[in-house]
Amino acid sequence: MRGCLSWVWQFFLLISATVDHEESFDQMNTEHNEGAWYALQVRTRWETSTTTLLSGKGYQTFLPTFKTERLWRGKSQEVTAPLFPGYVFCQFDPHSRLPVLVTPGVIAVVGRGRVPVPVEDTEMEAIQRMVFSGFRTEPWPYLEVGQQVRIDEGALSGLQGILLSFKGTRRIVVSVSLLRRSVALEIDRSSVSAIASSLTDIFQSPAAEAALHEVALA
Repeated sequence: MRGCLSWVWQFFLLISATVDHEESFDQMNTEHNEGAWYALQVRTRWETSTTTLLSGKGYQTFLPTFKTERLWRGKSQEVTAPLFPGYVFCQFDPHSRLPVLVTPGVIAVVGRGRVPVPVEDTEMEAIQRMVFSGFRTEPWPYLEVGQQVRIDEGALSGLQGILLSFKGTRRIVVSVSLLRRSVALEIDRSSVSAIASSLTDIFQSPAAEAALHEVALA
């Protein structure tokens, strides 16, 4: 009997040590940043409800939306829809995320495995500026490469993204790499300038060519 109790006690200690190790590993790998924004995967068409519930719990939330036309009983109506269907953004302490996870509609925190990963600050700021600018925005297929440009004037001055042409209009596209989703904003081509993305771009720029020409003449 004593031998049996000893075996049970050793088994209990082994389980406790394993749980403690997993919790320590999770805390060690979680990027602790209460001011960071995290993306939450939510149930389809629960974006607005979940955002409202999280806000009611005192969390800072962000649900980017856009205006679009949809047919309803044969008539076109303007409706508000999520820019990132199935996702909402929220600021919280990743070490105390249980109240967030048990909120109705929430499926998971986007990250690497069990480890929540915050959205890049620059990407989050760009999306917020685009949404609050009042300009027309819309979802766009995810882009990783393209001509990098910067807006030089207006309310979005300094915003960087990828320039593309679509149906005769120019759009600047900003991507959220964590979600592999993009947002497009219509922009006047004259208000943006190219950003040198490599040494080749730098040396092929008009300013660089002029400088090299002056050196050659010296």
